[in-house]
This record gives sequence, structure tokens and C-alpha cells, in this order.
Amino acid sequence: MASESTVGLRGRQAECRQLRRLLDAVRRGDSPTLVLSGEAGIGKSALLDYLVSQAEGCHVVRVAGVQAEAELAFAGLHQLCAPLLDHIDQLPEPQRDALRTAFGLSAGPAPDRFLVGLAVLSLMAAGADGDPLVCVVDDAQWVDQISAETLAFVARRLVAESVALVVAIRDPAGTAFAGLPQLEVKGLPAAEARELLAAAIPGPLDERVRDRILAELHGNPLALLELPRGLTYTELAGGFRLPDDHDLADRIEDTFQRRLTDLPRDTRRLLLIAAVEPTGDPALIYRAALTLGITPGVHQLPGFTGLLEWGRQVTFRHPLARSAIRRAASPADLREAHRSLADATDPVSDPDRRAWHLAHAAEGPDEAVAAELERSAGRARSRGGLAAAAAFLERATRLTPDRAEQVRRAIAAATVLLQTGVPNQTLELLAIAEAGPLDELQRAQLDLLRAEAAFATSHGHEAPPLLLAAAHRLERLDSKLARDTYLDALSATTFAGRLAARGGVTPADVAQAARRMPREHAPAKGDLLLDALATLFTDGYRAAAPAAKEMLRAFCGSDLTAEEGLRWLWLAEAIAADLWDDESWDILSGRHVQFAREAGALSQLILALNTRIAFELFTGHYRSAVAHCGEAAVVAETIASSLVPYGALRLAAWQGRRQHARQLLATVTADAAERGEGIGLTVAQSAAALLANSSGDFERALVEARRASECVLELAAPNWGLVELIEAAAYLGRPGIAADAFAQLSELTSASGTDWALGLQARSRALLGHDDDPEPQYREAIARLRRTKVRAELARATLVYGEWLRRRGRRLDAREQLRTAHEMFVLMGAEGFAERARRELAATGEKTRDHAVAGTGRLTARESQIARLARDGLSNPEIASRLFLSPRTVEYHLGNAFAKLGISSRHELNRVPGDVA
Repeated sequence: MASESTVGLRGRQAECRQLRRLLDAVRRGDSPTLVLSGEAGIGKSALLDYLVSQAEGCHVVRVAGVQAEAELAFAGLHQLCAPLLDHIDQLPEPQRDALRTAFGLSAGPAPDRFLVGLAVLSLMAAGADGDPLVCVVDDAQWVDQISAETLAFVARRLVAESVALVVAIRDPAGTAFAGLPQLEVKGLPAAEARELLAAAIPGPLDERVRDRILAELHGNPLALLELPRGLTYTELAGGFRLPDDHDLADRIEDTFQRRLTDLPRDTRRLLLIAAVEPTGDPALIYRAALTLGITPGVHQLPGFTGLLEWGRQVTFRHPLARSAIRRAASPADLREAHRSLADATDPVSDPDRRAWHLAHAAEGPDEAVAAELERSAGRARSRGGLAAAAAFLERATRLTPDRAEQVRRAIAAATVLLQTGVPNQTLELLAIAEAGPLDELQRAQLDLLRAEAAFATSHGHEAPPLLLAAAHRLERLDSKLARDTYLDALSATTFAGRLAARGGVTPADVAQAARRMPREHAPAKGDLLLDALATLFTDGYRAAAPAAKEMLRAFCGSDLTAEEGLRWLWLAEAIAADLWDDESWDILSGRHVQFAREAGALSQLILALNTRIAFELFTGHYRSAVAHCGEAAVVAETIASSLVPYGALRLAAWQGRRQHARQLLATVTADAAERGEGIGLTVAQSAAALLANSSGDFERALVEARRASECVLELAAPNWGLVELIEAAAYLGRPGIAADAFAQLSELTSASGTDWALGLQARSRALLGHDDDPEPQYREAIARLRRTKVRAELARATLVYGEWLRRRGRRLDAREQLRTAHEMFVLMGAEGFAERARRELAATGEKTRDHAVAGTGRLTARESQIARLARDGLSNPEIASRLFLSPRTVEYHLGNAFAKLGISSRHELNRVPGDVA
């Protein structure tokens, strides 16, 4: 039976029940999230109204996205959080400063995007300290991108804060809200739709006309209520003016537009001002109206309240009413409305919104407005609002009268747009720039931006020739920029790898061109990196090793800047892994993650996290790898990244999760081949070889490892393929294949000279069995690998040594090695290798204890991660800051961990064995 409060919502009993359950959950202390999706007019806003009406005992904050403000960074988030800012002083200082800077409340450097997200999470948790907090976001498709991404970030980290987040959006696919719990709002059932139409159209109605209306409107409640308005009963009854079959949202807007025609001109002008003013500030709207000679009392005229409501905030009866008013206005009327709002907006306290209104009020090119927009872009960038900065610069470009100045602004706008990850819009700005007077340097900059847009679209084979051409053009104009562009081209060809030849440019082509160019400036870190790569791709690994080591020392220095790091670190990390330099790889991968987080460079953060995951798996930090893999997935979903999930793939292979790994392998291989991303194929093949070797499927490992080791110029992954190939061939009794692979490997490992490299060399030589007694080689491998951070390699060396000892009949010695290997693999989450070690141990006659592999034990990965940090002495707020969680969520997970471990305090964590380590 429907509750009394749902009588007005025909056919929505199920949706109302779900919303009531959500409120029950938040009152219990949970933090539910729900995305209401559905077409315009389907009833999402009505359901939000119902939710708010039922939220007794809760603190409700609500915001609606406004199309006119969709480009203003943090605008939606600021409006949602404004009622909570009384709690801002409760936030840790870094979070407080980041949020104040993002909201323009104080000046400062561009805030870390993740720190802003954490600040919002903490602010909401503080706002729920008394009553539960319900955050409601309507028309989320029009919320600015950075606000949407931040809210989605928060939603994925809400656990036990007594905060509910409910978002209404037309279609979450492809937005930051994709993947969150969703309730699709569909049309009313036939009976309820018929009742609603009967209420809207009194009197008899031709049955065929009624059936046509019901069929066309698909149970859309707003359409059923609004479409009959403005039509005479005769027209409806006879079906003479039924709506055409075009977009439903347009049809609903048409009904609102028809209602405007009978209103007085001043009423329509005031409605238009309210429609283009996104904050709903009645005082601002009144001031704007007064500049046009409109008296505020006009809003009380008949018919006005049917479209909007006046109170502490001006709100429209339905978002489509707002867009209908805008569509009905002439260009001159729109400019007048924006001009009145610009005149009424304080240029000191809100210069950016004033500049935005001035831009829309301009009748044509206007340098003063364009300059103001450019200053607004600078302020937006300082707050980390790249999308807003791009919008300001794009509008400034179109309003610039001087063609040379327009070119400069178009290039600036395109550069920022590219950073935001919208290469298609970048190309539109470049087309504007190309139409103007260009000097040679600007032409070269355009070539470079086009090439970078191609690389951003796909890390495949199309970008390298464009980048190479841009570098050639820049040689005579800017030698430093030219060398940096050659390095970009080498980066692109490295990604393209074995598929680079599709675009007609190979790494060797770029390297030879770069080496012909003399350096005309003091060497910077990028120059050292370029020299190392160019030597590698022209003269080979051994010749490049000294330059590569010098480059790594420079990049590991304390003077590495964020700009250098974000641009070049992934290449430096790849070289560190290629050289088996675990110390440098640790420093560089950790620094890359830090720089990307601090700058809010989300696409870079995905790349940095994936590289860090690979390092953590080699070093045995399984739970950190799991946590970083989850973070990378959230960020990738947030920005709709198409980058191959290298970390998730390597993790699945290391875990021995064969079905999941094979699904990932199929997807990654297909995607990488389609985009021309050769390195993706190699990573997939080396991961497949690792998975197969872990379970003893050496035939499969042999096939995949041979493919992975084919293209040695892709950095690191082919080396991993060689190691897997030697092990598989040795166990299959294929001495020729193993010997050839070992010859390639030893040339590389000898040139590297690190303990990791020489430990692998010794392990691989022992597997070949060429020496009369390979035992010294096994012992050397273990001794060398013990001196490194790569515990996974040590465990594998211990395993193969134990297997060799068992085959020699030395069961007691074999048990010692196999037992050690088994325990290491269990703690490192390597289920496949752990099972392989268990089988070998059983073959010696020893029964293994029933250990749970990490990840299937008592603690979840998140609980274990938090418990480890708590054991290390971090407080709940410190753990929350590090893991981008709220202190309440940390407290929740820590409480669960204590219960599972049978302890009651932090100091007892020191007595807990390895499943927390």
C-alpha cells in the first residue's frame, strides 16, 4: 500500500521505497550513494523532492546543475558545500587550504585535485557529526566537470560517515558517475499514465488520440502534464495539433515556451535574467532587473509562479523551463540579460562570473572583455580549474579583434584544452589559429599541438610521425623545444613499440634525427634522458648503459621539478626497470605518483600508479599493489581513460587468477592492437607468460614469452619476457631456445651490473644446467637477490633451487627452500606460485599447513593497509589523508580489522603476524 506521502507520485512506489531505505541506511550510520538516471521529464526531480520531504532528522544540502555554468570550475561543488563551510576550520590545514583556494576564498597555488576531494569528504563527514547529511544533486549532466569528478571521488570513499549522496542525471554513461549504484527511472506504467493524462485533460477524449498520446510519450510524467497546456480542448479531442515526433525534451520545452507568449514583456525579461543567472541569488537578480528598469514586484504577476519559485533561492519549476526561456529569447534579449547581470555583479568579489556574463553580452569582438576573460583563465588555473581556464580562453579567442592576438590566445586555449584531455576541442582552436597570421614558431607550435593531440587520443602509431615533423620544424626556431619534442616523439614510438612501423616512423628514425641535432644550451634532465634513449635505439643496450645510469642519478636528485617529473618520469622509470635498477625505480615511481597527485594530473596519475603497481609486485608489497590498482581504476573511470590497465593485468597474473587474467588479456590485447599500442601487447604477453609459469603450464609460457621478448626496444617488458622464456624452455627441455634467450639476457644483465640483474643472470644460468654443478649459481642468485628490494624474484629463485634439490633427491634440503618459497608466495599473494611450491613440497613428503593466500585471508586489502599504517604509528586523520578517505571510514575499517584479528588496541598490532605486514 502506498504511504500517504507517495500519493502524488503515481506509479513510483518501488522507487520511493528504495529512497526510504536509503534514508534508513544513512540514519543507521551508513553512507549510501544512488544515481537516479532517466530522460528529461521522467520524474527524477520529483523523486528528489520526495526524498527531501522524507529526510526528517537529516541535514539536507541540495544543488542543481546549470547549463550556463557547466564550464566554471568548482561552481557546482561550491554551491553544494556552501551550507557546510561553517565546518571548514575542523579540516586539517592542507585540506582546508586546498578547499579555500578551489572555491576562490583565498589565493594560493593550484590545489591538489585529490586533496580537494578529500577535503570535501572531510567537510561532509564534519557536517554529519550531529544529524545525518543528505547531499542531493539534480541535473548532474550540467554540473561542471571538476565538481562532478570530485563528487564521484567522494562517493566511492563514503563508507561510515552518515552521509548519503543522491545524484540525478539523464545518462551516467561516460560521466564521472558511471559505475556508481544506479536506479533507472522509467516511464509510468500504462494504468498510471492513463490516469495522469485524464487528470491533465478533463472531459472525453477520442480513444485513438489518447492512445497515440500515451504511445508517443512513453509514460513520461512531465510530458503527460505539460503537453496538453496551451492546446484547446477541441484541438486535443480531435487530434489536430498533436506534437510532432521529435525529441521529447524539445517537446516539453515547447509547452513551456507557449506559456511565455501571454506574459508581459517585463515579466519575460525578468524570467530570462533568472534563467541565465546560475546561482539563483534573488538579490543579484533584482539588482540586474533594476538596471533594466524592471521593478521587483513584477514576479507577483499572474502566471509567473507557475514557472519558478522565489525564496531564499530562485528555482525553476523544472530545469526544462529554464532552457525553454533561454531558447525563446532573441540574441539581443540574451545579451541584454547577461549585460544586466554583469552590471549587477561585484567586479572585486566575483570577477570571473562577471567576465563570463560580459562575454555573453558582447555583440562582437571586444578586446577589453577578451582581456578580462584571459585574466579569469589565469585565476581558474591557479585554482586547478583547467576546464574553466580553457572555457575562458576559448571565449576570449573568439572575442579578440586583433588577428595576431587571436592566434596567441587560440594557441594558449588549445594548450590548456589538451591538458584537460579533450583533443577534439583542441583541434577546433587550432583551426582558428591556422586562419590567422602565423610566424614560423607559431606554425611549429601548431604542428606540435596537433601531434600531442593525436598522442593523447591514442598512444599508438599515428602520433610519432607528427611529433617527428614538429621537431624538425622547431630545430631552427627553438633548439630546447625541438629536443623536448624529439623526446616526446621517442616516448610515442616507445608506446607504439613493435607497431610503430605502421606510421612509418621507428624509434631508430627518431633517435638518429635527435642525435644529429647539436645541443645549444646547458644540459637539462630531459637532455640526459634524450641522449640515453637515442643511444639505446641507435647503438644498443651496452653502449647506452652509462648514459642511462647518469640520467637516473640526475632524475633521482632532490632538484627534480614537478614539471620535469610529470613530463618525463614515466620514461625514466621505464629505463630504471629496463636496467633492473630497483633503487632508482623505487624513488622515481614514488615521486611520479606524488607529483601527479599534487598537480591533479589525473591521466599522468593513472600512468604513475600502473608503474608503481609493477614495482610493488616485484618487491612483494602485494597489498599496496592491490590498493593502488583500485585507485587507478577509480581515476581511469573518472576521466574515461583508454590507457591499458597494465597494473591490473600484472596483478591478476601474479595472483594466479587465471580466468580474470585471461579476460583482461583478451581485452587489453584487442584494445592495444586496435590503437597501435605495441607496448600493450608486450606487457600482456609477458603477463601471460608469468601466469603460465606460475602454474607450471610451461608450454603456454613458452609461446607467450617468445612473443613478449621479440621487441627489445619497448623497454623493460621484453626483458621480463626473456626471463620467463628461459624458465619455460629449461623445464620443457628445450636447450636451444633457452640458450639463445640466455645469451640475449646475459648481454643485458652484464651491462646493467645491478644485483637484481646479476641475480637473474645467475638464476637463469643455473636453470640451463650447463655447468656440472649449478648449485653455486642458485646460491649466488639467492645471495644477490637478498641484497635487493625485489622479494618476488628472491622467492622465485628459492623455488627453482628447491625444485632442483628435490629432483636431485635431496629432500631435506629441498624442503627448507620450498617451505621458505611457499611462505613468501603466500604473504605476497601469489596464489599460482604458492600452489606450485606446495605441490613440490608435498612431493618431498611434507604436508603444508593450510595457509590462506594473501587477499583471501581474514582482512580485506583495505583493512590490512589501514592496519599496517596504524601499526606504523599514523593517526586516523593521517591515514585518511594518505589513503584519500575520511577519518570515520578509517575508524570503521580499523574496527573491523581489530574484530577479525581478535585484538582491541593499536599497540596489539605489533603482535599480529604477516597477514597485516
